[in-house]
Amino acid sequence: MDIHKISKIIAREFNHRVRKKSFIIMTILGPFLFAAMIILPIYFTQIEDKEVKIIAVVDSSKIFTDKIPDTKNIKFKYLENINISNFLNDYREQGYWGVLYISHIISYSPNSVILYSHNQAGLTVQYHIENSLKKEIEHLILQSHNLEGLDKTLETLKSNVNLRTIKLEEGGKQKESNSQLAMILGYVSGFLIYLFVFLFGTQVMRGVIEEKSNRVVEVIISSVKPFELMMGKIIGIGGVALLQFVLWIILTIGFVKYGQQTFFPELNKITTQTLVSHDVMDQAKTTNTTNIVAQNETKEDPDNLKIKMIYNALSDINYAVILSCFIFFFLGGYLLYASLFAAIGSAVDSEADTQQFMLPITIPLILAIYVMINTMNNPDNSLSFWFSIIPLTSPIVMMVRIPFGVPYWEVFLSMVLLIANFILFTWLAGKIYRTGILMYGKKISYKDLWKWITFKG
Repeated sequence: MDIHKISKIIAREFNHRVRKKSFIIMTILGPFLFAAMIILPIYFTQIEDKEVKIIAVVDSSKIFTDKIPDTKNIKFKYLENINISNFLNDYREQGYWGVLYISHIISYSPNSVILYSHNQAGLTVQYHIENSLKKEIEHLILQSHNLEGLDKTLETLKSNVNLRTIKLEEGGKQKESNSQLAMILGYVSGFLIYLFVFLFGTQVMRGVIEEKSNRVVEVIISSVKPFELMMGKIIGIGGVALLQFVLWIILTIGFVKYGQQTFFPELNKITTQTLVSHDVMDQAKTTNTTNIVAQNETKEDPDNLKIKMIYNALSDINYAVILSCFIFFFLGGYLLYASLFAAIGSAVDSEADTQQFMLPITIPLILAIYVMINTMNNPDNSLSFWFSIIPLTSPIVMMVRIPFGVPYWEVFLSMVLLIANFILFTWLAGKIYRTGILMYGKKISYKDLWKWITFKG
């Protein structure tokens, strides 16, 4: 195997593809879309509905008058002696957005409250009305049982509990963790590997088919060996994939930072704060009930606590390990599957003929996606373990497990098996590639592929 010739093929493939307009466009467009997927949902949830909705309330029960509080954008006007059927015909002409009808049977028929409107009512309007009526009904029930004032006592009993998860490592070291954050990191890492492996693996296949159909390969084969050509093409396109991924990461971070400063400048004021220490927590165990109630009345905003927990979990993530593992499993998975895609491309004359050979390759990738979903909930069960070790699925499943914490021996075993199977698959694909690259005009079957693999020569 001539390394010098392979390096030339790598350079040719790399330079040819990075100069394409499609590469430049996707390199810029991809991070922009990723950043938009992060920024826009947050931005849209904070856009206030500035339309003031005036809702006419027709209360036949006579017990909810002035009991539904107005909000900034929702106003309620209570009407009496109204025929609901006639009023629905011209309520908009009188300036009302909708009509809320409360039947006198509301106490035993919860579905007897109806909001009429020509436009679909949003969840904010619906929840506000439901919660207001529910609160008033509870208050009336307590009054009927001579328990007036108990509702205020019950309100003080309401509390929020944010469960912290501490992972105990070897030597008794404690590490803040967050399952939701680990799920997000694992899902994104696994899905990106699936996307890149499939996307750039098929590019290898299409490149081989194109050169074979144009008979360009016959000229190339005259100066290099088929195996050298296959390796050069695989590594060259892999370099393009790695470059695009790195650029995507850098540009996405840049776009997200810009979007944060533009749309959410208040987030820059949030700083990571240390949560309650274990000493304070131990002291709280001995605190009497009176002190607990007093503390509960001055409790911290639960949303702020959640933000602090997320920031603490973010600060404890070993990004160097996750990024290095991602690059390894991405390259390992790509090289393994790219060799198979190259073998398929060499065995057919057109992309339409690849369908019969694509199924055995795509099944492990699709199966890995299904196991990935299960792994996010059960990262340490036997199914997740074995699929993170099997080389055809390990690049995706192992990357989902790593943010949750995986013993180093499992990661090392997965890496070794992935490298070993890459060498094996590349050797098998090379035997198919060597014969198939010069085959024209014949429909290839699995029997033919087996003959090429077992051929000694």
